[in-house]
Amino acid sequence: MRVLITNDDGLHAPGLLHLASAAVDAGHEVLAVAPEGNYSGSGAAIGDLGAESRIRCRDMPLVGLESVQSIELAGPPALCVITAALGAYGEPPEMVLSGINPGLNTGRSTLHSGTVGAALTAANFGMPAVAVSIAGHESEVQNWDVAGAVALRAASWMIDSGAAKVLNISVPDLPEGDLGDPRIGSLAPMGAVHTEVQAREQEWLQLGFVETTRDLPVDSDSRLAAEGHVVVTSIVGVRARDVPEPGLLLDAMRPSGSMP
Repeated sequence: MRVLITNDDGLHAPGLLHLASAAVDAGHEVLAVAPEGNYSGSGAAIGDLGAESRIRCRDMPLVGLESVQSIELAGPPALCVITAALGAYGEPPEMVLSGINPGLNTGRSTLHSGTVGAALTAANFGMPAVAVSIAGHESEVQNWDVAGAVALRAASWMIDSGAAKVLNISVPDLPEGDLGDPRIGSLAPMGAVHTEVQAREQEWLQLGFVETTRDLPVDSDSRLAAEGHVVVTSIVGVRARDVPEPGLLLDAMRPSGSMP
């Protein structure tokens, strides 16, 4: 299968290299397209695209994976997915693997994750996608290979079953043998860390990240990952949902006194 590897940390980030290596070892035809810089927190943003947008992209070999087609794009991860899906780099991919992101993408803050945004963008193009993150800061992570193996097992299941479009995988930074049983998790009210405003001085805001100490639901992704489990969350992309009592809603939308 032709698989696109992307992330929000840049083409040469260690997480992407480990994920691409795992996909190659699994026998996939790998295409890597990733931002030329850090786009963490970009969600599914694509940037300001005008009628004649010119976006810089260049071939950039991956160290140790020189046989992999790899491109660095001056844009966020969602745009990497879109351009690949449109055939900018040859045959469009059939699946997207996004990550490995250092720092867990758990809780409702996944809305803002560029890693998850790439996966949701893939779903909009009809491609299954896995977003994977691992606990810890990039310089401290020890078990990249474990997270890569977990992501490829999830991808294999999706290929065989066709039962999900987007899976968000959260992996504790532990050796394979120390991980708890995989669990299905709901999105927690907040992630392992959350943002707070620390100060406002004239024209500047000082933001900071603090560890979440709030008691979270027992079946939530943040809590299960903290307990050592690999957590799998199925996420739904953009789609219309049925509106309860649609007649009442449409009546409310009409100007006062108008007739249906």
